[in-house]
Amino acid sequence: MMLFKMKNIFKTERVLVFGDIHGGLKAIKQLFEKAKITTEDKLIFLGDYVDGWSESPQVLDFLMDLQKTHNCILLRGNHDELLQNWLETDTYNEMWKNHGGEATINAYKKVSAEKKLEHIAFLKTLENYHLDSKNRLFVHAGFTNLRGVEYEHFPKLMYWDRTLWEMALAFDTRIEKDSLYYPSRFLQYHEIYIGHTPTTRIEKLVPIQKANVWNVDTGAAFTGSLTVMDVDTKEFWQSDLLTDLYPDEKGRN
Repeated sequence: MMLFKMKNIFKTERVLVFGDIHGGLKAIKQLFEKAKITTEDKLIFLGDYVDGWSESPQVLDFLMDLQKTHNCILLRGNHDELLQNWLETDTYNEMWKNHGGEATINAYKKVSAEKKLEHIAFLKTLENYHLDSKNRLFVHAGFTNLRGVEYEHFPKLMYWDRTLWEMALAFDTRIEKDSLYYPSRFLQYHEIYIGHTPTTRIEKLVPIQKANVWNVDTGAAFTGSLTVMDVDTKEFWQSDLLTDLYPDEKGRN
C-alpha cells in the first residue's frame, strides 16, 4: 500500500487538448482508449462538438457526463453557438444547414424537449478561452486584439475568426522577436492551441505548428481524424478516419 501511494505522489498530470469533434462520438470514445485517458488527466476541448456526423446530441451527453468525473475545460466553437441559437429559437439559416447543421437537425428529431433544455443549459456554460499557469492559450479560433483575448472587443471572434491561423501560416520565420515587424499577437502567449480551420485544408492529417500556434483540428468533420495531443510532450493520438467510422454518412463533405 505504501508503494502505491509513493507512485502516485510523483505521477505527472497530463494536459490533453482535443480538436473539433463535429458529432463524431465514435472517434472520441476511440481516443479515450488509445490515449489511455484517466481521471488524473486534464482535458481541454476546443469546441465544435456538433454538426457533421450523426451523433451530435450524444456527444453533448458524453461531455456533460465526462465533466462530472474528469477535470474538463470546455470551450465554445462557432457550431456550438449555432446549435444553441437553433435550440432556443427553432430558426436557422440555410448556410448553417448546409455546413453540418442538417445532420444535427435530423439527430435532434429523436431528442426529448427536456433533453434539449439540458443541452441549452450546457452550451451556455462553455467558455470562450482558457489561459493556463504556463501562459498557454486555448481558444477555438483565435483573437484579433493585439494585446490578447482579455482585450478582445468582439468575443464572438474567438470562435469565428481565422486570421490568427492565416497569419501563422504566412509568417516569415526570419523575423526576430524584437523586430517591430514581429506579430504582436504571437508575443502575448507562450503557446496558442486552436481548432476551427482543419489542417486538411493544407493537405496535412496531423497537428501543425506555425510560429507558436498549434492547430489540432485535423479534419474530423470531413475526411480526417479526431486528434488529442499532450501539450507538454507533443505526443498525439488519432482516431480512425471519420469516413470509416461513419461509412454511410457524408459528415460535412
